[in-house]
Amino acid sequence: MSGARGMVSNRTSSIDWRDVIVPLDGFCLADGRPLEEARLKGRLFGPQGAPVVAVLGGISSDRRVADIGDGRAAWWSRIVRPGGPVDLDHVQVLGVDLLPGKAETDIRTLTPADQARALAIALDHLGIAQLQAFVGASYGGMVGLAFASLFPERVIHLLAISAPHRASPGATALRGIQRRILALGLETGRPGEAVALARELAMTTYRTPGEFAARFDDPTVPEQAGGPYAVCDYLKARGRAYVPHMSAGRWISLSDSLDRHRIVPEDVAVPTTLLGFTSDTLVPISALEELAARLPDLRAFVRAPSLYGHDGFLKEDAIVADVIARALPAPLTVSCCLSGLAA
Repeated sequence: MSGARGMVSNRTSSIDWRDVIVPLDGFCLADGRPLEEARLKGRLFGPQGAPVVAVLGGISSDRRVADIGDGRAAWWSRIVRPGGPVDLDHVQVLGVDLLPGKAETDIRTLTPADQARALAIALDHLGIAQLQAFVGASYGGMVGLAFASLFPERVIHLLAISAPHRASPGATALRGIQRRILALGLETGRPGEAVALARELAMTTYRTPGEFAARFDDPTVPEQAGGPYAVCDYLKARGRAYVPHMSAGRWISLSDSLDRHRIVPEDVAVPTTLLGFTSDTLVPISALEELAARLPDLRAFVRAPSLYGHDGFLKEDAIVADVIARALPAPLTVSCCLSGLAA
């Protein structure tokens, strides 16, 4: 095992952390070809020797799950922290950089199951026989479902947030448009512009019309056609900010991976908690209802309202914290009620 370890102070406590690099020599993706960059980058947070929880998020997430005070943004720092819902005083958290790595030059064909197989190799490398829990949101929840299906003996509890057992046709349609924008950018030598534009479109699917109305319901219109509207300026800013973080080819690979996701719910024998947001258009609550009905060991299914749609797992801290707090310490019962939410 290689990497760095540090003790970094933040507002609540110090976080023990270390980076790890896991060799993946000979590891092939769904396309049958090995990785150009044959390694998986991960980060372990929390006290060594404590139970381990794997935490994975959407396709933009990486190993920076918690804030270590290095000035680089952590994508779930309000949830994963000392004293937090995923409490780094009492558990270790493993975060990883999703495959393919940023050094991969080709568009690759892969599935969330490939991510799950790579994670199992990482656990072997780290000497972790079993996860206390797998907490996955969006794409990470798909990886969690695949992991629980392939390696049921290696995880005690699965918490899948906004993650179905297969992609909906509506979500595939929207992502297909994004992939064509990205491909066009590659063909014309303008990949950065394509990433920015695809991200703008993606933001409209992550959030809800209600949120846009609350933030941008301004009667002011530009003087001429083609002029800027406030909501469009917001989306442009979000698109530009995304360009340094995702290449066009890697986005095509990961986006396509979402739509190749298929697991048989009956194969997930691990005790499972589901959380879905009723305003989510990418993962309709009906898809999670089907998954819940077919899971062999469903412990709770929480349907939560949110102004933020699919991004609810990043915005609704209280809801997410409540569900995690009830799922991690002990098995749940299907009939339990979580803070007035429908379970």
